[in-house]
Amino acid sequence: MTEETTLENNSNQSEKQPKGLMTLFFSEMWERFCYYGMRTLLTLFLVKSLMMGDSEASLIYGAYTGLVYAAPILGGKMADRFLGYRYAVLLGAILMAIGEFIILGGSEHLMLIGMGALIIGNGYFKANISTIVGKLYKDNDPRRDSGFTIFYIGINIGALLATTVVAFVGETYGFKYGFGLAGIGMLAGLLIFWAGRANYAAAPGLEITEEGKKKILGPFNWVQVITVGSLALIPLCYLLIQNNQWMDYILLTLFIGISISMIMAGINEDKQEGTAIWKDRMIALIIFMVINIAFWACFEQAGTSLTLFADRNVDRFIFGWEMPASMTQFFNPFFIIVFGSIFSVMWVKLAKIGKNPSIPMKFSFGIIQLALGFLVTQVGFQFVSESFQVPLLTLVFVYLLHTTGELFLSPIGLSMVTKLSPKKMAGTAMGAWFLSFAIANYVGGKIAAITGGHGGGEALSVEAGLDNYLSVFSTIGFVLIGIAILIAVLNNPIKKLMHGVE
Repeated sequence: MTEETTLENNSNQSEKQPKGLMTLFFSEMWERFCYYGMRTLLTLFLVKSLMMGDSEASLIYGAYTGLVYAAPILGGKMADRFLGYRYAVLLGAILMAIGEFIILGGSEHLMLIGMGALIIGNGYFKANISTIVGKLYKDNDPRRDSGFTIFYIGINIGALLATTVVAFVGETYGFKYGFGLAGIGMLAGLLIFWAGRANYAAAPGLEITEEGKKKILGPFNWVQVITVGSLALIPLCYLLIQNNQWMDYILLTLFIGISISMIMAGINEDKQEGTAIWKDRMIALIIFMVINIAFWACFEQAGTSLTLFADRNVDRFIFGWEMPASMTQFFNPFFIIVFGSIFSVMWVKLAKIGKNPSIPMKFSFGIIQLALGFLVTQVGFQFVSESFQVPLLTLVFVYLLHTTGELFLSPIGLSMVTKLSPKKMAGTAMGAWFLSFAIANYVGGKIAAITGGHGGGEALSVEAGLDNYLSVFSTIGFVLIGIAILIAVLNNPIKKLMHGVE
């Protein structure tokens, strides 16, 4: 298929993105404002308001964020088969807003209930809005990677607003005000998605499916039963966060199960189409899921160990003003916004001259930069003060390198999933992709639990904590370099499994 046939009819607009992209851009921006507003404050809220120890707080954080990214497996399947993508996104937005407002109660029990609503809501919202973005483009449309990178900038504008405004309000005036502000942001995203529905109406799969309209329980159809049933899943999330050790077995079982189901789906698709590509592409996607786990388990230290590190061992004074510890997370979305458009243009330009790196090599380069970010802390420790604090500039360089690594990997990953998966299981494949984030976040919580302190509300001394951070961050950096080298060595075999997907 030639490039010309994959673009929209007006050749003069071949570089323009579909108009629906901006509606989805702003909807996702406010949803991320909601999610990152919660994430930014969560660890400090657990440690400082609920008086949990570092280990306990990190494991709760890991279980919560793990379930947030596991939920799209359910959300993707329900949208593919019953709900359609638009209804799934609307349902998810409503549940997330409700969850944020429940947390305003301030108690541990209400917090866990609110977390449950946020988890289920995110499951419907996150997988399916990304799927809608992918469906705005035809197969092999060269604008796709650029479009997903633009979409990713929207994610990070939301994250930037959350890590500045919500972080400042939450730490200055009280955590409940920060959580409430995050909930208002989710309502804004809901309104934008609904008001702009005509802009993305051409995307296939938006409407409730015929199966979704079938009656299964008296006068109630599948959509109505699923909607009510979603509320029943909130107490289950409550129990899983509270008993987070169960997550070890659940996530491992899910990963094995989804991997087998994806390979079987690929085999069936090959039989139906008379091809021999979809099984291999599913295997390639599973390999990328494993790589994604390694990257994000380390990257997500931002919300736990790096935030506690900033709180205890970083000199955050700027011209006499002390930056709130949670606010240091803003460096990541700030750098995404600064460099995101540059990367978006870069991929298009490199593709035109035939110099665009393969997807496996992009992943390898991303992991190397993540590794260097952790190793930069070694330099910062050379300038430690008498109070055992390193310069704020240390975190700036950490987040700069983590961000450039993220831009090599994350938006490309979203685009890759839509290209490697058969159309009729696009939502399911996106859900599987987010399962890798779930495992990564949960593993990241376990890494954080051994980094700065221990349970029972008792943290290590500032000096001992600093030494522990140095040791763990250095180990992470060297392990990541080894993983990046392995991916580079396996570049050609992985490319063969992808059968021309670039």
